[in-house]
Amino acid sequence: MLDITGKKIAVLFGGPGSEREVSVKTAESVVAALKSKGAEVVEVDVTGPDFEVPADALIAMNLIHGTFGEDGQLQAILEERGIPYTGAGAQSSRIAFDKGRSKEKFIAAGVPTPRSQNYLLDGSQPLDISIPLVSKPPREGSSVGVNICRTEEEWTKAVEEAKKFGKDTLVEEFIEGKELTIGILGDQVLPIIHIEPVEGFYDINNKYPWMTGTGKTLYHCPAELDEVTTKRIQDAAMAAFKSCGTEVYGRVDIMLRHDNEPFVLEINTIPGMTSSSLLPKAALAVGIDFPDLCVRIIELSLAARP
Repeated sequence: MLDITGKKIAVLFGGPGSEREVSVKTAESVVAALKSKGAEVVEVDVTGPDFEVPADALIAMNLIHGTFGEDGQLQAILEERGIPYTGAGAQSSRIAFDKGRSKEKFIAAGVPTPRSQNYLLDGSQPLDISIPLVSKPPREGSSVGVNICRTEEEWTKAVEEAKKFGKDTLVEEFIEGKELTIGILGDQVLPIIHIEPVEGFYDINNKYPWMTGTGKTLYHCPAELDEVTTKRIQDAAMAAFKSCGTEVYGRVDIMLRHDNEPFVLEINTIPGMTSSSLLPKAALAVGIDFPDLCVRIIELSLAARP
């Protein structure tokens, strides 16, 4: 494993988007982990394109979730400046972050995914997906703006909320079943985590109870699934990851229907690295502790863009 003792690593965190607070929390954990490995850490609070990375930094560790950090904008700036950085590249980040574009890649690659429609919020087109359905902003993360609609009234409210995020919303058929997530680290598929919210679905309240003061979720890692189902889910996760050209690491969210059919929902190219985050849980299940996970991400990133 790469020795980062004495190496200068710039930790980019914050960002101008709706997930800034989560990114700050992620950075706290990662900074402590890198320092425990002997690295010299420079913290860079990013609020827009005018940020500075030390010229002698080994790499910029991108920990900005959601808009700007995860959608290819930050990656493009770093590439233009010739600064090495962690995670997926600019183009694959753009594709994975856009739920509509990534779904097109899934379908082209034969990856199982829920039926969907890109619905224009001006009401100029018919709704092709029947209720119950899921409405989600195409270009947000952390379940921001996601609504499960089981009635016409809930759908009407979801449309109004979706207008806060843009002119369209991704509408998917609702898949009833288990919520799963699968971490990917290079060519390694990590153990499946079964996410079990005590109430409701895995929204921002259940993801980040430390932030919202509400919500509670149980995590089962590895998920209690038979070997055949486990392999099908892990294969679907890796196929989705590859279909978008995603590099280095990420997390793939999947719904497992009651008949054991998996449906890929999305790829997270900068998954959370907080105390309640899922990628570190999965890595630890195969003996990779948090500091080693951070170093491995750096090592894979340097290899991906030599």
